[in-house]
Amino acid sequence: MKTILMAGVFSMAAIASQAETTQIYWDDLAPAPEPYENPFAGMESDQLQRLANLLRYETQSPEALDEAARNDAASLRQSLTAEGLDVDGLFEQRLVVMQAREKAANTPNAEILGQSIRLGGYVLPLEMEGEKAIEFLLVPTVGACIHVPPPPANQMVHVSYPSGFAVTGLYDPVWITGEIRAEHAMRDVNYSDGASQVAVSYTMHAGAVEPYTE
Repeated sequence: MKTILMAGVFSMAAIASQAETTQIYWDDLAPAPEPYENPFAGMESDQLQRLANLLRYETQSPEALDEAARNDAASLRQSLTAEGLDVDGLFEQRLVVMQAREKAANTPNAEILGQSIRLGGYVLPLEMEGEKAIEFLLVPTVGACIHVPPPPANQMVHVSYPSGFAVTGLYDPVWITGEIRAEHAMRDVNYSDGASQVAVSYTMHAGAVEPYTE
């Protein structure tokens, strides 16, 4: 009787654990965006290009510019100011926009941290044991980090799975299940003609890695 009762307790615990696992999507990994003023959104492409040219001039040392470049810089600033643009204010706001975008790309979503989640994606192996990946990045798209620039740091999950998942190559589609945590780290990605480092904002010691099915 005691054995039966204990078996029932473990069975109920397993069911409860499964019920607490939430399927999430890649959009859920990004926190809600914080509002910020972006004065560049409504500007003409010609104005943006002239601002970029002026910034390139003005971030160089004066000794690096010849007379033609100095005259061009002065002309650009004059024309932009004549159009009613606060050039110095725009350069300052550019830094604000850059910082906001960097934060949006790297910050994990606090609302999902510590939760047991299920997420579908593609395996980019980092460490193999025979034919099995025991450590990998889960990425949202085929080709990420190798054929195209890496996704934002909060759009990748560093997964440890000691049991290993048998892979057929790069980017096998899978479901991962486990507790998701924050991790701000650089990971080495090796490929046929080189290697690179990518920033990752999430980590998971997966309880299960399964082939992806709809």
